[in-house]
Amino acid sequence: MMKPPAPAERRWGLTLASIILALAGWGGLIWVANFTLPTVGPRWLFFALWFMALTGTAIPFAGYLNRRFARALPPDSVLLRQSIWVGLFGATCAWLQLGRALNWTTGILLAAALAAIEIFISLRARSKWTPDDTPPTAKR
Repeated sequence: MMKPPAPAERRWGLTLASIILALAGWGGLIWVANFTLPTVGPRWLFFALWFMALTGTAIPFAGYLNRRFARALPPDSVLLRQSIWVGLFGATCAWLQLGRALNWTTGILLAAALAAIEIFISLRARSKWTPDDTPPTAKR
């Protein structure tokens, strides 16, 4: 007889961090856009808040994609790292657009570079073998 599937793992800390980052980022962006002048200080504040907003918004999507496509559910740090890549990509694109240096080629190359870094990090984590991680062999 088959067991019923186990309930989804609860990640309250990551969920709380996602909510705080998203609310602070989007709320701060609304404040910066409506109540400040575009001088140097508010511009850097915009980039920081944009990074926070995108990172906080990307955490649930990274969790869903990892639940859907990964073999095993990764730790919270991996989901946060993948979401940080999304925030970094968005903030870098906004910074490049400010200087009118962003085009399709630059955006695609930046996305490919960040994806390659993530792939190399995940390959390195997967290649760290310890004897305790091996599954028991089947008895003959």
